[in-house]
Amino acid sequence: MLLRLLLLICAPLCEPTGLLLIASPSRPTEGSPVTLTCKMRSLQRSNAQFQFCFFRDSRALGPGWSGSPKLQIAAMWKEDSGSYWCEAQTTTSKVLRSPRSQINVQRIPVADVSLETQPPGGQVMEGDRLVLICSVALGTGNITFLWYKGAKGLNLQTKTQRSLTAEYEIPTVRESDAEQYYCVAENGYDPSPSGLVSITVRIPVSRPVLRLRAPRAEAVVGDVLELHCEARRGSPPILYWFYHEDVTFGSSSAPSGGGASFNLSLTAEHSGNYSCEANNGLGAQRSEVVTLNFTVPTGDRSNHLTSRVVEGLLGTLGPVTVALLFCYGLKRKIGGRSARDPLRSLPSPVPQEFTYLNSNSPTPVQLQPVYENVNAVSGDEVYSLVYYNQQEQESAAAETPGAHRKDKVSLDIYARPRKANMTDVDYEDAV
Repeated sequence: MLLRLLLLICAPLCEPTGLLLIASPSRPTEGSPVTLTCKMRSLQRSNAQFQFCFFRDSRALGPGWSGSPKLQIAAMWKEDSGSYWCEAQTTTSKVLRSPRSQINVQRIPVADVSLETQPPGGQVMEGDRLVLICSVALGTGNITFLWYKGAKGLNLQTKTQRSLTAEYEIPTVRESDAEQYYCVAENGYDPSPSGLVSITVRIPVSRPVLRLRAPRAEAVVGDVLELHCEARRGSPPILYWFYHEDVTFGSSSAPSGGGASFNLSLTAEHSGNYSCEANNGLGAQRSEVVTLNFTVPTGDRSNHLTSRVVEGLLGTLGPVTVALLFCYGLKRKIGGRSARDPLRSLPSPVPQEFTYLNSNSPTPVQLQPVYENVNAVSGDEVYSLVYYNQQEQESAAAETPGAHRKDKVSLDIYARPRKANMTDVDYEDAV
């Protein structure tokens, strides 16, 4: 009886008089862990087994009631700020509650926002996938990411997540996606933008078209032919190669895109098939074959034949002209002496006709020379003119019937000495 009486008297003195909640750290930042400890205050050591439970704003935390006086929170966020306390009890004692403790979680503003691309470098092939990655070096809590396109800032997408990075994806890139991009991040403080990133969409060349441009409807030898090759689509620079019968003969580049030309001065060997090839480093494309046919114009052949005929006539008439000029000079010389030694008038030469062989005649006719004395007397000399026609064969094959022949006209001048006592009649007979 005495022992029970003593326990009843000592029980209030031996039980804990209160609880205290301790947070470590007391001012946590977002994303950092926090440890909550429920500490008992008592006059004397107690061997009773207690159960503990932690609360925030009337809501139990963790697993609820447990035998541990500590609660580990892996990460605290801004929304975790609030009023915290703990409770403890035994099976025989009443529930003890700690005073409330205010815990405010500190948020770190976003800083150092950057925009990166995948694939890196900002260059992507048309039709490929492009990812714009927005990142922050500093910042806690829920971060809102926004992506913008162009100088006017067209908003593409907005994402809010508890992460330092976020992605915006363009599954299939088109030519119109070539532009400048930037992103903005904010977590309740002032928004922080990234720098501008230029996206270049690389477009393979399309099949080029080859056009041949000549100064006239039908090209002729000597014309300057322009070969123009153009790919309608393709990122610059574009290099063009020109082919004749699948053999390259020239090239030209288009640094800013579009087409390129190559000029060719035509010769007879330039007839045939032409094609061109476009290449911008993303693949080559060959044009369809264009055929160019031309011949030497008829006018040029006629001019060439005419020049040959003129050359032949000049070669034939040249010797005759020289002989006539010589006779003209001789006449002037003899006329100068007429005052001292009168001359007999020079008779007109016997007219001669050029005779051509009939191609149907079986036997060629040989013409005989025709001589004529003009009896031009000057001192002790007498001058005579001798004309004759002579046919000559153009080639050995002309001996056959129907062969073509040429007539040759010759003029010879002879001078014979005259004896002192010889009369004019005697001298003519001697000549």
